[in-house]
Amino acid sequence: MSAAAVQPVLHSFASSGEQHGVLTADRTAGLLAGCATARRAGELHAAAIRAGVDRDRAVNFRLQRAYAASGRLDLAVTLLRLTPDPTAVFYTCAIHAHSSRGLRLAALALLSDMLNRGLLPTEHTLSASLPACHGLSLGHALHAYAFKLGLAGDSYVATALLSMYARGGDSDAARALFDEMPDPHVVSVTAMLTCYAKMGALDNARELFDGMPSKDFVCWNAMIDGYAQHGRPNEALWLFRQMLRSGIEPDEVTVVLALSAVAQLGTAESGKWLHSYVKNSRHVRLNVRVATALIDMYCKCGSLEDAVSVFDSTSDKDIVMWNAMINGFAMHGHSRKALEMFSQLTLQGLWPTDITFIGLLNACSHSGLVDEGREFFRTMEEYTIVPKIEHYGCMVNLLGRAGLIEEAFQLVQSMTITPDTVMWVSLLAACRLHKNMALGQQIADYLVGKKLANSGMYILLSNIYATVGNWEEVARVRSMMKASGIHKEPGCSAIEIGCKVYEFVAGDMSHPRTDEIYAMLEKMNELVKEQGHVPQTELVLHDLDEEMKEKALTVHSEKLAVAFGLISTAPGDTIKIVKNLRACSDCHAVLKLISKITGRKIVFRDRNRFHHFVDGSCTCGDYW
Repeated sequence: MSAAAVQPVLHSFASSGEQHGVLTADRTAGLLAGCATARRAGELHAAAIRAGVDRDRAVNFRLQRAYAASGRLDLAVTLLRLTPDPTAVFYTCAIHAHSSRGLRLAALALLSDMLNRGLLPTEHTLSASLPACHGLSLGHALHAYAFKLGLAGDSYVATALLSMYARGGDSDAARALFDEMPDPHVVSVTAMLTCYAKMGALDNARELFDGMPSKDFVCWNAMIDGYAQHGRPNEALWLFRQMLRSGIEPDEVTVVLALSAVAQLGTAESGKWLHSYVKNSRHVRLNVRVATALIDMYCKCGSLEDAVSVFDSTSDKDIVMWNAMINGFAMHGHSRKALEMFSQLTLQGLWPTDITFIGLLNACSHSGLVDEGREFFRTMEEYTIVPKIEHYGCMVNLLGRAGLIEEAFQLVQSMTITPDTVMWVSLLAACRLHKNMALGQQIADYLVGKKLANSGMYILLSNIYATVGNWEEVARVRSMMKASGIHKEPGCSAIEIGCKVYEFVAGDMSHPRTDEIYAMLEKMNELVKEQGHVPQTELVLHDLDEEMKEKALTVHSEKLAVAFGLISTAPGDTIKIVKNLRACSDCHAVLKLISKITGRKIVFRDRNRFHHFVDGSCTCGDYW
């Protein structure tokens, strides 16, 4: 804003005046110290001009700070430009105001202007400027400058430098600084802890965390976030409970992190307890951010109805919340509902994001809506959204599962982005599903030759050979996996009973109630066979006789979890299971029949989506 542009703002407040007699510079500066709003700052500014004290340096500085604190950074900077011979303190205040609001370029431009005036930065200037450095090259330059000025050892500067290296992922530089601190305070320790947690060095982070004599909620959040972000949700929730026991009140961030951990585990009861905690908390508001985390959690825990309830009861929904609900409907097989929501959000004037279209394309993929998927992929251009690898991956999955494998392969070949492993796995899975072994082998040979194959690809290649009975090639691929140190991820199914999670792997005999579980499993097999089920032994991709293949199918982890659920819950109760891999078609068929025979609803979450088994049918329509 130019100097001339300030005048209309000031004149708009001039009539209000100051009702406390003639203002002195000291009186004006004192009133500005407690100023909380832009309107009040403008009133005092106008009064200062009438009293002729606006040029006083103390008044001028307090005015700049008041405008900055109330969010009118444009007026604060304009006053700075009009100030004759501003000191480093004036610039530091403006730099901090911009840097703390994430306006990095503006903050660094002010620092540059200050240096061009020949003003030397203080330790406060540097500690305010360093958070604006999101690139290590500029951070290194400021570190060198701080060292040159003899300020690198200052506790504020050192902590800001440590945080800068932590954001940049340079844990070695951060640790070197940390070790040089004679008496690191809680902010420095938290910065170092955050650096370790961000990089996945959770044991190092935990060692620092446990060694802290006192911890604020920021420390707790950093440690909980590390566990949640790196696939250790059980530890994240355990730490959340420890935080409550310690007397530290969680904030909004803590609750969102805990909800993320619950979503990973799929434990609905823990999620409902957290929801109740938020409702009764004096420190956490049920705002849009928390509500969005609740929607995501309920969707991933199989409680779609609860997610819809939170969505419907929240006002002022933003696009992030709409995206969460669209993705929720998509993963639960309500594809048409997800597509309807797109029309609703556009009618409300919301602008879709790239995440919106990932949800829509996933919805199309889960239900084989090829024409709709193609149209949404084309529509992205209308919203100036450039397709990312995730959008291409959704399209490849949609086309491949619909049997349009050649079109999917052509799309991959036409991409300007390098295909990722998920995309190649989708193509190989489509080749196996539709028995296009020639293309599957061509893709697999290419990946092996380029050393791009991962465990999922090797397993799909092995399965393709096994499907056609080529056991020599199966053995060759498995030898290659062994030589490369690649291991198949074991299937694991989890079920929550009485707020406790029980996990099963195929053929599991470790549970204390194993005899009862296997007795129920035998009963289940008899019941489904009476309903006409024929075990799909062709899915057992090992060179075994039929009897052994049937036994291998019987003890899949999801069947063990269902058997445990049947003996551990009351008749009619819903059984909820989470599996880390995709369900096989034999288990899918058995779970459908069990839901019909027992009159139970079975909610099953696999790696890709949810299946709701009710009275012998599944919400996926047998398309997954």
